[in-house]
Parts: sequence; structure tokens; C-alpha cells
Amino acid sequence: MERAQPRPTPFSGRLRNEVNRVLLSTDLWVGALIRRAEIGGAFATVARKGDPRAGAVLVKVVDRLSGVTRLYSEATRGDGERIWMQPVSSTEEPDLDAYVERQLRFDPDLWVVEIEDREGRHFLTEAVEKR
Repeated sequence: MERAQPRPTPFSGRLRNEVNRVLLSTDLWVGALIRRAEIGGAFATVARKGDPRAGAVLVKVVDRLSGVTRLYSEATRGDGERIWMQPVSSTEEPDLDAYVERQLRFDPDLWVVEIEDREGRHFLTEAVEKR
């Protein structure tokens, strides 16, 4: 017996791909990141709360044991994929804090999440570009 082909739905093809790309509001996304970090044994907090629906996010990862701090900023590739990059090459916390302050002057809706982890993990699930 031949199997019936699935019927086209309003969410098939290109439209379905667009529906799959729906982004969470920033406050929900930040909450999920903090929860992932806590489950992984890290401490995470919102250092600055921005627009709850569409604010951009900076993630600062601090490894107090090694003294290394990294900052991650969200970006979008040309193909629409959401990625994370390190906007500052320094691993010194004062340099990264200065960058955050500069960004806050341009974007008052910016969120800043700080994660302290002994292994320096960022807990981001999207692609992260290596420096």
C-alpha cells in the first residue's frame, strides 16, 4: 500500500523556515542563559537590564581563578544566522567594562549578563566565533 503524501500546510516551505526563526523576547532568553549557567555550576546575574522584548545582550564571562575575563556580543551573519563574537580582544576586566560603558551610551536598551565560572564557560548555545 502506498503512503499518502503529507498535505501542504500554511507552515510548509519558506514560511515554515521563517516561523522556526522566531526569536524569544530578550528577558526570556536571558533567563534561560542564567538557568543554563546555574545548572552547570556557575554563578550568573543580570548586571544591567535593558529592553525586555528586543534589547541587545552582552555576556561577560569571568574566571576568577585564572584572572581571565571575556566579553561576547551578539551579531547576525549575512545569512541571517545569530552568532556571538568577542568585540574586544583584551581579557582584562577594566578594558571590557570600558567597552560596555561605551556601548551603553549608544544603546540604552542593552542587557549585560555576567557569568562567573571556574572553567570560563559562556553557556551560549548559538555559534561563537573564535578569536
